[in-house]
Amino acid sequence: MKKQKNSSFIFWLFLAPVLFTFIMVIIIPFFMGIFYSFTNWSSSARANFTLQWIGFTNFRTSLGDPTFLYSFLITTLYTVLNVVVINATALILALVVTSKLKLRNIYRVGFFIPNLIGGLVLGYIWQFIFNNALPAIGNAIPLLSGLANPENLILSKVGSSVAALVIVGTWQYAGYIMMIYIAAIEGVPESLFEAATIDGANEFQKFLKITVPMVAQAFTITMFLTLVQSFKQFDVNVSLTAGGPSAMFRNTPLFGTELLSLNIYNTAFIKNMLAEGQARAVIFFAVLVVVSVVQVTINKKKEVEM
Repeated sequence: MKKQKNSSFIFWLFLAPVLFTFIMVIIIPFFMGIFYSFTNWSSSARANFTLQWIGFTNFRTSLGDPTFLYSFLITTLYTVLNVVVINATALILALVVTSKLKLRNIYRVGFFIPNLIGGLVLGYIWQFIFNNALPAIGNAIPLLSGLANPENLILSKVGSSVAALVIVGTWQYAGYIMMIYIAAIEGVPESLFEAATIDGANEFQKFLKITVPMVAQAFTITMFLTLVQSFKQFDVNVSLTAGGPSAMFRNTPLFGTELLSLNIYNTAFIKNMLAEGQARAVIFFAVLVVVSVVQVTINKKKEVEM
């Protein structure tokens, strides 16, 4: 009994610093943010001590703002594309590096390395590629002269800019998701593939009937991670497109690739509407929780079906 008490004390002693940090950095600011979203909080209100409770005004203003609604739409489109492309790419890479390919361990490292590069740095690197490297290639190779045309710059149009965000997101994150798929694939018993070979199954049939059902749990995890990561995308959005180019929505000029996180940041710190920015963050959090729970629930049901 005394030994159990000592073990419990040691457990909480080691956990205390992390728990204290989590409460101070995450829990308390989270509930403070919810409180401030119902007030007129701004830098001037704080300086003049004129903080007032205004109810759901910030939420109504946010939901009626075309820029916020557009950010929701463009973020949803980006998220759908990003989840599909990242998971497809990661699964293909995982299948490649778990095959009998020579130097497959080196390939694993190479595919994972982009995930170690910070999003801001990554965005600036790819901005240079899209705005300078590709036009230079177009000038050097006559067959690709269209790349040198300023009107064909990838970051000059909304549609291609969203595609650019997906490309950069995939290049950065696919290697990380690949590692999860690798762990799942290597956990599949080799005897199943041997039995399938004896029965005359080809490689595609093995993948469809054995690999996919056996790694179903990994799909739940990877889709959740990519879904959350895509919805919260901020650093690459800032450095690659900065929200541009411009677009029109409901007769309102706005930034064409301003994802939700960037919209919240601009509202709070560029426009100095801190309370409204916080209200948008609360809405964003609520939507992300609902979408994540629905996604995990659906994937869990599919796991059982498989």
